[in-house]
Amino acid sequence: MKPGRTVVGFLLSALLLWWTLRDVPLDAVWNVLREANVWLFALCTIVGTSIFPMRARKWRPILEPVAGRLPFGPLWRSTAIGMMMNNVFPLRAGEFARAFALSREVPAVAMTSALGSLAVDRIFDARVVFLLMFAAMLDPQFPPGATIAGRSMSDVAVGGVALVGAALAVCYVIVLRPQFVVGLASRVAGRLLPARRDLIVGFVELGVGSLAVLRDTRRFAAVFGWTLLHWLTHALALWLGFEAVGIEAPLSAALFLQGVLAIGVAVPSSPGFFGVFEAAASVGLTVYGVPKELAVSWALGYHLLTFVPITVLGALYFARVGLRVRDVTQAQAR
Repeated sequence: MKPGRTVVGFLLSALLLWWTLRDVPLDAVWNVLREANVWLFALCTIVGTSIFPMRARKWRPILEPVAGRLPFGPLWRSTAIGMMMNNVFPLRAGEFARAFALSREVPAVAMTSALGSLAVDRIFDARVVFLLMFAAMLDPQFPPGATIAGRSMSDVAVGGVALVGAALAVCYVIVLRPQFVVGLASRVAGRLLPARRDLIVGFVELGVGSLAVLRDTRRFAAVFGWTLLHWLTHALALWLGFEAVGIEAPLSAALFLQGVLAIGVAVPSSPGFFGVFEAAASVGLTVYGVPKELAVSWALGYHLLTFVPITVLGALYFARVGLRVRDVTQAQAR
């Protein structure tokens, strides 16, 4: 792990957490959480945690072209371990740990194949999250008059849908003409970074191979379906949290907010995305006119409640599989 990026992540998280809480009285936050509907918050936690088994199930058809039909158990345990590592260690260490745990438990899955499959996983996530976000912006219940850089949200939404469609089209070009893409990467790397040419070409070949799921209509539909279910369930969990603390917002607000959150947590941060999550939530809910202290109260409550279960489960599986942090970090360094 790179110490410089780790320090930057912690500093940015601390700065964003300070910025989010600087004008919000902590006693007001405590009062909101104390008066929240406990049963709705509990249901919100259960629904929010259920997305992780869905993510594990989505992983199966992505890996089928290179590993065959894998049992659910190793996929689920590896996913839980990865989520736990993301919550405890900086720089998204869980992404590597997830692939490493699966390759350890199922030796038939090569480490390179596992890592490549996670790239496909994230590609589908990005497409679906932003499609849902842009769809929410076209909802008649979306606050009128909201703008970004002087453009109406409907214009942004239409442009965003077009951008997502174009990105998916690029993926299909890569799938249909893999040799052209690899050859282009080889020529460019040979001119710009000749010493790293083989390494760069290897990564490009890995990425091209990982997109094999797009060649199979059945697998593509399965991955897309599980991705859609995952993010609709996540939005439902967010909305149940709204209801628990008294935020009056439509379900489409949760679809919009999870897009804002996805952008927010993409920046370097501390483990568990503390600070960036609360800041992004505050910004996203402000669009719907939610008072800041209510938005921050929801963000802190939801974040803590959904942080604990998957972290505990991941830690238990980490010990059960017999992994050590040193094993993961050494493999990542190699």
